[in-house]
Amino acid sequence: MTDKKQATALVLAASRRGAEDTVAKIQGVSHKCLVTLDGVVMLERVVREMVAADGIGRVYVSIESEDLLRSVPALGDMLDRGEIHYVPSEENLYLSVAKSVEKIDKPWPLIITTGDNALHTTEMINHFCGALFAGNADAAVGMTPASVILAAYPDGKRAFHNLKDGGWSSCNLYALTSNKALKSAKVFEGGGQFGKKPQRILKAFGLMFMLRYRYKLATIDQLARTLGRRWKMNVQVIRMPFADAPIDVDNPGDFALTERILQSRSTAAAK
Repeated sequence: MTDKKQATALVLAASRRGAEDTVAKIQGVSHKCLVTLDGVVMLERVVREMVAADGIGRVYVSIESEDLLRSVPALGDMLDRGEIHYVPSEENLYLSVAKSVEKIDKPWPLIITTGDNALHTTEMINHFCGALFAGNADAAVGMTPASVILAAYPDGKRAFHNLKDGGWSSCNLYALTSNKALKSAKVFEGGGQFGKKPQRILKAFGLMFMLRYRYKLATIDQLARTLGRRWKMNVQVIRMPFADAPIDVDNPGDFALTERILQSRSTAAAK
């Protein structure tokens, strides 16, 4: 047992497009999170980093069936050892979170990520958890400044949230600390990817937020306070100083970039 503060992790791994997903098609698998990158299944990578993080206690994976998890031998072994746990996914991201909360005993605080964030590391996760534990947020989101990303990848094409204090990119790391905070997760009922699909912002966050966002009238912390007033809770932005943290695998280009980065990490670790 440990007396250190730890969060519960929920990895969202269900497929919305199935085998027709452009990433899944690369290797002919049923889910994009089941593709292999630099010799390791992507979902296995994400889960292993969560399990190894000091800030994380229990790890749950939300996917359509336990058989899908067991199709990856390493994940099956982790299930058998009790290192990870399966929860069934639902028809959208919000319901998957809400139903998981119902099934998990004492879920709070809950760290949420997705199964396609193959570049997340224990260092990133621990940074996020440490900032969460040091504050008093009801809900939190990890964001990386565009300047950090472009310094590492000057030719990269990312869909930044351009605000009064510069560009920002989501790291797909979220936190909820109580049932009260679940209402904030409802913004994902229609899907995420707000930077790539800004029309979703109005529906999810309201007109005032949309205007301040669209015309760069607010900093990222001011937008967080706008949401806090709307939801009657404390919303925190956790700054993630890691260029790789926002890179997920949404398309074949992301797949190729992610594999190159992972291969570079493997080469550096072998030296």
